[in-house]
Amino acid sequence: MKNKLLTPQQILSLSPIIPVIEIEDLSQSIDLANALITGGINVLEITLRTSAAIDAISLIAKEVPSVIIGAGTVLNSTDLEKVRNAGASFAISPGCTNSLLKHAKEINFPLIPGVSTGSEVMKGLDLGYTHFKLFPATSVGGIPLLKSFSGPFQQAKFCPTGGINEENYLDFLSLDNVLCIGGSWVASNKLITQGDFNKITEITRSSLAKIIKS
Repeated sequence: MKNKLLTPQQILSLSPIIPVIEIEDLSQSIDLANALITGGINVLEITLRTSAAIDAISLIAKEVPSVIIGAGTVLNSTDLEKVRNAGASFAISPGCTNSLLKHAKEINFPLIPGVSTGSEVMKGLDLGYTHFKLFPATSVGGIPLLKSFSGPFQQAKFCPTGGINEENYLDFLSLDNVLCIGGSWVASNKLITQGDFNKITEITRSSLAKIIKS
């Protein structure tokens, strides 16, 4: 399966919102992807928190070619190889280790590493990374932390994730060093389980419309 590989800059510029998704039931994968596309989002992150995750990535990559699909909760080199082989176009990790960051570079696979401190940003920059996931965003300092990063790390861009919701996502997106945010409210576990894909489309459209107006 051919991966649609983009640069981290391109990936984080595809949509101001990247849905963070847990899929328990593989049969819901296609309907979910189509619901998000209809709502205006064509990039998504499926987390490796369920047994169906790898199969869902593979199925969506094959059946919904207009979607740029990424894998979240990638913890090590083994996870990285699995998601690449499944057809993912990028990976996102909750933290960063030297082995994971180096392996992604060795196999030329786009990785958005998770950071929560200045030291971790510096580690990423040393290894050639300039695009990061701030995680868990609201717990580690949120907007004040991102503002403080803008001075010493002017080349770094972020996708804050963790605690981002419909009440605060516009505040994060207003920051110059934030390209997009990751959030689960547009496709919550409850709505996915209920199969309420029309509601997911409605929430997606509404969330994007607020960004345009802001």
